[in-house]
Amino acid sequence: MSETNSAAASEVAAPHRYTAALAAEIEARWQDFWDAEGTYEAPNPSGDMAARDEAQAALVARPKKFIMDMFPYPSGAGLHVGHPLGYIATDVFARFQRMTGHNVLHTLGFDAFGLPAEQYAVQTGTHPRVSTEANIENMKAQLRALGLGHDKRRSFATIDPDYYKWTQWIFVQIFNSWYDADAKKARPIADLVAQFNSGERAVPGSTRVWSELNAAERAEVLSQYRLAYASDAPVNWCPGLGTVLANEEVTADGRSERGNFPVFKAKLRQWNMRITAYADRLLDDLDALDWPDAIKLQQRNWIGRSEGARVSFPVGTGGEAVTVFTTRQDTLFGATYMVLAPEHELVDKVLPEAWPEGTHEVWTGGHATPAEAVSKYRAFAASKSDVERQADAKEKTGVFTGVYATNPVSGEQVPVFIADYVLMGYGTGAIMAVPAHDSRDFAFARAFHLPMRCVVEPSDGRGTDTSTWDDAFSSYEAKLINSSNAEVSLDGLGVVDAKARITGWLATRGIGEGTVNFRLRDWLFSRQRYWGEPFPIVYDEDGVAHALPESMLPLELPEVDDYSPRTFDPDDADTSPETPLSRNGDWVNVTLDLGDGPKKYRRETNTMPNWAGSCWYELRYLDPRNDQQLVDPAVEQYWMGPREGQPTGGVDLYVGGAEHAVLHLLYARFWSKVLFDLGHVSSAEPFHKLYNQGMIQAYVYRDSRGFPVPATEVEERDGKFFFEGEPVKRELGKMGKSLKNAVTPDEICDEYGADTLRLYEMAMGPLDVSRPWDTRAVVGQYRLLQRLWRLIVDESTGEVTVADVAEADIDEATLRALHKAIDGVRQDLDGMRFNTAIAKITELNNHLTKVGGTVPRSVAERLVLLIAPLAPHVAEELWRKLGHTDSVVHQDFPVADPAYVVDESVTCVVQIKGKVKARLEVPPSISDAELEKVALADEKVVAALDGAGIRKVIVRAPKLVNIVPA
Repeated sequence: MSETNSAAASEVAAPHRYTAALAAEIEARWQDFWDAEGTYEAPNPSGDMAARDEAQAALVARPKKFIMDMFPYPSGAGLHVGHPLGYIATDVFARFQRMTGHNVLHTLGFDAFGLPAEQYAVQTGTHPRVSTEANIENMKAQLRALGLGHDKRRSFATIDPDYYKWTQWIFVQIFNSWYDADAKKARPIADLVAQFNSGERAVPGSTRVWSELNAAERAEVLSQYRLAYASDAPVNWCPGLGTVLANEEVTADGRSERGNFPVFKAKLRQWNMRITAYADRLLDDLDALDWPDAIKLQQRNWIGRSEGARVSFPVGTGGEAVTVFTTRQDTLFGATYMVLAPEHELVDKVLPEAWPEGTHEVWTGGHATPAEAVSKYRAFAASKSDVERQADAKEKTGVFTGVYATNPVSGEQVPVFIADYVLMGYGTGAIMAVPAHDSRDFAFARAFHLPMRCVVEPSDGRGTDTSTWDDAFSSYEAKLINSSNAEVSLDGLGVVDAKARITGWLATRGIGEGTVNFRLRDWLFSRQRYWGEPFPIVYDEDGVAHALPESMLPLELPEVDDYSPRTFDPDDADTSPETPLSRNGDWVNVTLDLGDGPKKYRRETNTMPNWAGSCWYELRYLDPRNDQQLVDPAVEQYWMGPREGQPTGGVDLYVGGAEHAVLHLLYARFWSKVLFDLGHVSSAEPFHKLYNQGMIQAYVYRDSRGFPVPATEVEERDGKFFFEGEPVKRELGKMGKSLKNAVTPDEICDEYGADTLRLYEMAMGPLDVSRPWDTRAVVGQYRLLQRLWRLIVDESTGEVTVADVAEADIDEATLRALHKAIDGVRQDLDGMRFNTAIAKITELNNHLTKVGGTVPRSVAERLVLLIAPLAPHVAEELWRKLGHTDSVVHQDFPVADPAYVVDESVTCVVQIKGKVKARLEVPPSISDAELEKVALADEKVVAALDGAGIRKVIVRAPKLVNIVPA
C-alpha cells in the first residue's frame, strides 16, 4: 500500500484524529468566538473603554500589564514566517499574564505612512491610501489566523486622520515650547515671551527691547528657543529620491538607505526638533530603564556626552573669532594649526583675495586663489557622507583658507585650513589641531608639512623630537611639558590638574570656559514627500510661521496628480527639492482667520518623516476613541504611570528589533519627555522594559552568477545542492521575497495549523537569538499536539477519555512529573524562555503517554492550561471537551505543589583523586556531615581507598564528595 493510501486509511480508522483539517476548523471557530465575545478586551478605569460589567470591573481591579510590539509596516508582499516571531512571543506572554491575574492590554496598530507606498503610487498611479489599506487588511487576516489575542477595538493606522490629528497636535505643542535650562524642563513659549516683555530676559544679540521688535524679528528670536524650529542648515540631500534624509537614514558609504542613491551635503531650510536640549536627561534616565545593555550603550554613544572647554581663537585682522570645543584643553600650547568644517560660515567672512606671501604650495591645492580652493574643496566634501568624512582615510585632504588665527595661550599665528574630517554637526565645526598628540591631526600635519610641538611628555621612550615620530603620542597619565606663558604654567601637572588650571585661566581672561558637548544633533524633521503627515504650519506674508489651532486639525493631505517629489540626476548635488504638495496651489495658498481676522497664508509643503507617527502610538492604544484630548489622564496613569520599580513609568514590555536603537527609540523618548514636562502625561519614558527578539533566518541558494534561486526548487544530493541540474551555493541569511526563500505563515497553517506554527517558532531556540528556519522540523510540534489530543480524545469516537480520579489516587510518579512541569513552565513563561517551557510540556506529555491508560481528569486539565498560552486554539477546544463552559483564556494558571517539585533523591558523585568511584542516591536535604558519613561507608569507596588514610574530604551536598587520600 502506498504512503498516501496508508495515510488515507488511517484517517478513516481514526476520524477524530488531530489533523491539519481539524486544526483549521477548530482555529477558525475559536477565532470567531473570541472576536464575538470580546475575549481580549482590556477595560480602562474610565472613558469610552471603561469596564461595562462586573467581570470587566474585576479585571480593572487586577494588576495591569501593558505589552507592546514595535509598529509593523503593512508591506504589499505580506508576511513571511520570520515576521510573526515577536508577535507570537508577546501573545504567549500576554496570555500567561492574563492567567496569572493581570488586566492585560495587548493590541496592534500599523505604521502606515512612508516611502514604499509612495513609490508604488508613482509606479502605478494607485493612491497610497488605497494600496496601504489593502496591505493592512491582508496583514490583519494573516495575523488573525495565528490566533493573536489583541484587543481589536484599540487598533488603528497612522494614516487615519483622527490619529494624525494628534500627531499634528503634539507637533504644535513642541513648536509652542522651549527648554528652560534652569528648570531643566520644557515650558510654554508664552512663558518665554512674558520674560522678554517684562525685561526679565534680554533680547539675545541686541540692545533693543522686545517691544521695539517687529513680528518677523520676534519670530526669529523665538526660533532660537523653540523645540521645533525651521532653519537653514546643512542637510543630507538625496537628488535621486528628491528628499533630504536624517543622518540615521544614510549608510556608512554615503548613500541613501532606501534606493542606494548618493547623498550630498546641502544647505536648505528645514524643520528640526531640538532633541539636543534633552541630551542630559536622555542619558541619565537610561539608568531607570530595563533595557538590554547593548541598546543603552548605543544610545549613550549616539548622544556622546563629553566634558571639555570652549576656547576662542581670533582669526585674521577683521575682529572675527572662531570658537572650538576640546576635551583636551590641557594641550592648548601644542595647537599649531586650526581646521574648520568646509561648511563653516566664518570661512566666507575671512577669505582673502590672494594667498599670503610665502604660502606653502601643498597648502593651496594648486589653486590660484583661496576662494577657488575653498569652492572646489567644498564640492568635493559635499559628495561624502559624515561617516565617510570621519573614516580613518589613508589620504588626508584639505586646503588652506589664506588666513591665520592667534593661539590664545602662546600668541603664535597658526594657519587655518578647511578639511572634510571636521563636521559642522559636531562641536562648533572647528578644531584646534594638536598634531603631536592626536593621530588624525598628526597625519594631516605630515601631509601638509605643518609644525608639531610636544606638550605631553612621552612615557614610551621616544623622546620629544617629533620629527622622529611615526605617530602621535596620546596619554591621560603623562605630565605636561612646554606649556607655559608669563601668566600660567601647566608644566609638571597631570592631565586632570592641567585641564582645571587652564580652564580657569581662560575663563578669567574671557576667552574660554568649561562646558559639556554632545555628539547628538537636532533631529531633521522635514521630508520632501507626499505620503506623510502635513505640518500644521502656515506662513504669513512676512514669512513668519504660525501653528494651526486645534480646531483646524487634522490638516488632511490634499489630492495631487503626481505623488513623487521631483527627482534629479543622482550625481547632481546642485539641485533643490520640489515637493508634491507644492504643486497643489489651491491647497498651499489659503485665507484663514487665526484669531486676528482673515489673512492670506501659505502652507508648509514638506511633510513629517515616517518616524513621527511611531513617536507616541503607545498613548493612542490607551484611549483610541478620544477625540477631545490626547489621552484621558486617569487612563494614562493606570496603564503607564510611575510605580514601584518603574520610576519613570512606561510600557511594561516592549518587544522589537535592535535596529531601532538610535532612531525610533530615541525619538519616542524625546517626545515622551516633552509631553511629560508640559503635563500631558505622567510617564517620563515611553517604554520601561525593552526586549529585542532575534531573527528567523533561512537558507539562500545562489547560482554561479550569485543570483538567488527559488529555495523550494533546490534539490540536495550527497550534501550538495542543485537547481535545474546546476550546482548552487547555500548560505544562511535573511528571509525575504527578494532572496526567493520566504515561507509564508499561510503555507504552514494550511499544512499543520496555526498552533503548530506558534509552537515551532517558540521552540526553535531562545527568543533573543537568531535561528534558522527548517520546514521539515515543524512536524515535531505537530506530533506533540497530536499526542496531547490522543491523551484526552478517543480518535475513533471523538469522546473524552479522561478518568475522574481523586488527587490522592494518582500515582506519585505522575504527580511529580506534573508539578515539576507546572513549576518549570510557570518560571519559563514568566522569563520568556518559551523554548524550554515547551520542552517541559513535551516531557510531561511523553510521561503520560508512556504510563498509558486513562489520564486523570485533573492532570489533563492542568496539562491543557500549561499549553494554553502557546497553543490557544487546541487548548480552548480541549478545555470545552473536558466539560468547561468558560474560556480557557482567563483561567488561573496552575500552581505547583512544592512537595512534589523537590526530588525524592538526587545522585551524588563520589570522587577519589578526581576520578568517579561511586554514585549514591541520597535525600536532597542531606547535610554535609551526613553525606560524608554515607560516602565513606560505601563499599565501592572503601574498596577504592584500600586502607589508605584520608587527608581531606570536600563535600558539596547533595551532589558531590571529593576524597583526597593521605
